[in-house]
Amino acid sequence: MSAMTEDRYGMPTHTPVGWPPRSRRELLVKTLWIGVWLVFLSSPVEDLADGGHSTAATVAGSLGLAVFVGVYLTLVFRNMGRPFSPRAVLGLGGTLAVLAPVLAYTLGSAWLGLFVYLSVAFGATLPLRAAYWAIPAAAVVMYLIGMHSDETQARGLFLLVLLIGFAMTGVGQLVRTTIELRKARATVAQLAANEERLRLARDLHDLLGHSLSLITLKSELAGRMLPGHPDKAAQQVADIEQVSRQALVDVREAVTGYRRPRLAAELAGTQVALTAAGVAAELPAEPDLADVPEESESALAWALREAVTNVVRHSGADRCTVRLLRRQTLNGAVLELAVEDNGSGGSGAGPGNGLTGLTERLEKAGGTLEAGRLKHGFRLVARVPAGPPADVGSRA
Repeated sequence: MSAMTEDRYGMPTHTPVGWPPRSRRELLVKTLWIGVWLVFLSSPVEDLADGGHSTAATVAGSLGLAVFVGVYLTLVFRNMGRPFSPRAVLGLGGTLAVLAPVLAYTLGSAWLGLFVYLSVAFGATLPLRAAYWAIPAAAVVMYLIGMHSDETQARGLFLLVLLIGFAMTGVGQLVRTTIELRKARATVAQLAANEERLRLARDLHDLLGHSLSLITLKSELAGRMLPGHPDKAAQQVADIEQVSRQALVDVREAVTGYRRPRLAAELAGTQVALTAAGVAAELPAEPDLADVPEESESALAWALREAVTNVVRHSGADRCTVRLLRRQTLNGAVLELAVEDNGSGGSGAGPGNGLTGLTERLEKAGGTLEAGRLKHGFRLVARVPAGPPADVGSRA
């Protein structure tokens, strides 16, 4: 479940349940989404406004209602993003469990609707086992109190209290699962980063350990030979220069390999980026990159990154489709990446610096780029060689 609003392009976006508000707009959206369910408070408010109670009862009822609504919003709203401790949940839930019966019993049947909020709070915040007992108990207490004021209304609310309470247990479970997944994703990302650091350390050790040891040894030999054998010392210095140049080449190749993006990793990052931005994503399965040159894969990965960045930042889209196809042409096999969204596109009149740089990068890899607006959205198509050029003459 998520609260829906519209962005500055008029396209719907989603504020996911289980995440704390990240901006004032999301705070307002979640407040309104929860506030809609305050419709059941119309009866207590009308009861207070009718003047059927004494002044003391009206003041006490107003204060009790204000405390009840404040505790309810605090418990349910805050628990959706940053859950309270179990002790705090029990304390706030206990406050609601006391206020609802007291207000309904002392002020009349118009206040029986408070048990709907009590059931919602129990279902959304309590553990499943506790909620399965607390929700029926709230419904029974509501019915017993209603028997002294308006049994017909209590009978009508009895099923509603049960159904909405058990429905909210599913929402609460969804929120808890989302929070656990968010924590697990952060842990996996941290472990992946640590593993990458260890791999980098191992590779640098393998690349530079032998070279630096050899440079140190030859430097010591050159220092010993320099007074009596300058020609041999010069040979050692030449060897040192050759080893150091080779070490520099190895380091540059290693760094280039680390900086080269991989298409599979970019597809995984695309899923995360689009989901976080509230964009429904349709992505291909694990790509088959057999016989695809590294330069082609790298260029296509850069194209995917640039396209998704434009979708998230500038398009205002709520749906994005990514397709990856192999095609056979007269010039050989081609790997084609198509990214299409239903947004309104950016505001620029011509291609931006990102598309210009991407075109140059694809051309260096022997590929091409096509990008343009559709009737409803924007489409980017990047093509790169997927293998050695075809021998057109031999095929003929």
